[in-house]
Order: sequence, then C-alpha cells, then structure tokens
Amino acid sequence: MKPKMNRREFIKFAGAGVASLGVSGCVSPNEAGDKKPLAKKPNFVVIFCDDLGYGDLGVYGHPTIRTPNIDKMAAEGQKWTNFYVAASVCTPSRAGLMTGRLPIRSGMCSDKRRVLFPNSAGGLPKSEVTIAEALKPQSYATMCIGKWHLGHLPQYLPTRHGFDSYFGIPYSNDMKPSPLLDNEKTIEEPADQTTLTKRYTERAVGFIEKNKSKPFFLYFAHTFPHVPLFASNAFKDKSTRGLYGDVVEELDWSVGEIVDTLHRLKLAENTLVLFTSDNGPWLIMKLNGGSAGLLREGKGCTFDGGMREPFIAWWPGKIKPGQVTQEMGSTLDFLPTLCSLAGAKLPDENMLDGMDISPALLGTGPSPRNVMFFYRGAKLYAIRKGRYKAHYITRSAYGKGGETKQDPPLLFHLGHDPAEKYNIAEKHPDVIDDIRKEVALHLLNLTPGEDQLAKRIAGK
Repeated sequence: MKPKMNRREFIKFAGAGVASLGVSGCVSPNEAGDKKPLAKKPNFVVIFCDDLGYGDLGVYGHPTIRTPNIDKMAAEGQKWTNFYVAASVCTPSRAGLMTGRLPIRSGMCSDKRRVLFPNSAGGLPKSEVTIAEALKPQSYATMCIGKWHLGHLPQYLPTRHGFDSYFGIPYSNDMKPSPLLDNEKTIEEPADQTTLTKRYTERAVGFIEKNKSKPFFLYFAHTFPHVPLFASNAFKDKSTRGLYGDVVEELDWSVGEIVDTLHRLKLAENTLVLFTSDNGPWLIMKLNGGSAGLLREGKGCTFDGGMREPFIAWWPGKIKPGQVTQEMGSTLDFLPTLCSLAGAKLPDENMLDGMDISPALLGTGPSPRNVMFFYRGAKLYAIRKGRYKAHYITRSAYGKGGETKQDPPLLFHLGHDPAEKYNIAEKHPDVIDDIRKEVALHLLNLTPGEDQLAKRIAGK
C-alpha cells in the first residue's frame, strides 16, 4: 500500500537534503533491549481504558469524579504529563501498543475506515510481533482481558497473537450486539455490559492468583468509558458526575482490586503496573463523553486532546513514590521497555518506533523519547519534537469540514501553551526547519503496510 500522504510534498517541506541527519524517531531491533535484565523476572500488568480523557481522573484535576485507587497509584508511583498514544482512535492505537510500531507500518490504519468493524476481513498481521509473543520465550504466562479490536476473525484473536487465554469483546461495545468471548468461543451475545467491568476484574484476579509463582503479563483492556455507558448496580447513580462518573468510578474500583490482589499475594514489589487509555474523550457524546482538561479537542484528532493521555506507572520498591514527570513517553514504548526489563529479545524483522523508557521509570536516566508523530489514518498530520509541535494538516475530530493543509505549519510551544491556542510559527523558522528535516527523515525510513482496515468480508 502506498501512503496517502504525498511524500514528496513533505520532502519539499524539509528544505535541504537529509542524508547527513541521524534517526531520532525510530529504533532498530539491534539498538535497544540489550540491557541486563533484573535478577527476578518482573510481572507486568497493563491497564488500558477506552476513551478516557486526560482530565477524567482526580489526580489529573477532575473536580467531581472520585478515583481514590488510581490517585493512590500515582501517589505511590509516577505520574506522566506528556504521554501519548499511537493514534486518536481505537484500532490503530491498540496496534501501536501491542507492537511498538506506528500503525502505518502494520497496515492497522486507513483513510477509508478509521477502525475495524464486525464486517471487517482484516486484522493484526501474523508478521507483527506482540508484547505477549516477545515475552513468551521468557516463560511468561499471558492473558488478554477486555476489548481487543485488532481483528475479530479467529486468525486475529489474542490467542493467535501470543496470549494463552482471552476473555472479552472483540470490538467496540457500540458495534452490533457485542459478543463476549472466552478464548475463541462466544459464551454470551449480546454481552451483559452492566457486569463487564466486574467480570473482567474477577478474571484478572483469578489469572494473577493462578500464576503467582511464575512471571506473567496481563493486558487488561477495559470496554469503558466508551459509549454506550454501563455501570453495575453497586456503582450506578453514585457519582456526582452522572453515568459517566459512575463508569469511571467503577473502573477505579477495578484498579483497586488488582493492586490489592498484588499486595495480598506479596507480588507488588515484583510487578510493574501501567495505567493509561487508548485515546482522548469522545466529545461529541456530550455528557456521555469525558474531558481532555485544558488540552485541545479530543478523540479522533491529532491535537493533544486526542492523543495525550493520563499515564501512571506503579512498582513499589522500584519506582520512587510521588513523582510527576514531564518526560515524553508513548504506548509505543511499552514493548521495548517490558522486553528490556524481562531480558526478552526484541523482534529482529520489524523496525520499532518504541523506545526503552525504563531509565525514566526507575530513576536511572531520562526518557529517550524526544519526537512523536501524529497520524490520522494513513496521513501524517503533526510532529512533536521537544516542547514544540508542528501541524502540517489540521482537521476537527468529527463532524463537518475536511482537512486543511498548513503551509507554513502551525507551531505551538506545548510547555507554554499546552492548549495549542497560539501559533508562533513566524517567530521560530529555525524550529520549523528542524522539524521538517525530522519529517523528511521519518518518511524516507517508512514502509507502509497493507491496509487491513479497508478489507471487508464478502457480501457484508
């Protein structure tokens, strides 16, 4: 598949040639993952919410949603304020987390369909190496719980991508009557969504208990707060934020159950827990959608409200408590970071966009990430380098209006202006020139994968 963005146009933006420049946006398999692993292989729990906004948690400033367990995680661990996901919608964001690669490389993004649907014929290619697959040679037990959304056909399910077991829904909860799968068998259709968070959590606790004597990787991808919203009887009508608050407060309860289980089984000091979300809030859902705080826009766009997420890392005894860091990181960094900590080999065949951020987590050094690329579908819209972010194309998240090419690009200083309100391009031509070179180099090193999202099941 050829990239939809006109590559020559971006090369033109770059001005002078780029042959003498070094790569700062990608990591080749041989440039990372060679650190000495910890003496005892750590356990990993990744908790991934759906459509939770930057401003939806107490610890990130929400005035009426109560999240005491997540807030406590941040107080006992590390809170990041410059953390990004791989895309502003479900499928490509999840592909980026699982593979450590921008979704354009795996074909898990498209200008024809933004996510996978029940009539989609594509999914995460077998050639992609997931976190679970990378950890399996190190004898990790692996489980995926919750929303997958990387292909619902049998060959694309978690159990075909390195996970020993799976319990959850294969795509978004607003698609079709969402089925509930146990491994590859449908056990309920439609799923009773009022009990999903509770049942997911029970399965997660059971998995941890079963594998307490061996290293494990739990990918816990919540269905909510994606609409339609559902809360169990124990949480319904309890939050002053209404139904959305009920749902988030039940997610907070779930986090507390996971942390309590790790303490009860004396696994806390050997378990890294990472908490974040797949993209920003679905603002057009109004009261049923969340908040990006002071960030601009939300789900579906490449302004920071769509891709900057809350991120909390918790590991008692390893991560110093009470830290708030302005280092830059991404879900793309999960695979190389967890591989580094586990002593696992990085994929040989695939160029990674992720980097090992364990020095920043453990307090031994800064995050190596200084650049972030912002794609909408298969088009590169914006780039952040350091504190500056340049927008070459802009478009609202949803609704009317097409894309607008920005030449010169819009430029924002995200330290001074995290809401991306004040264009300072005229004052910083040197910054724009530097970012243009970064873009050109990125595109020269980019081989797009075959579009998986445009494929449809025959007759559907």
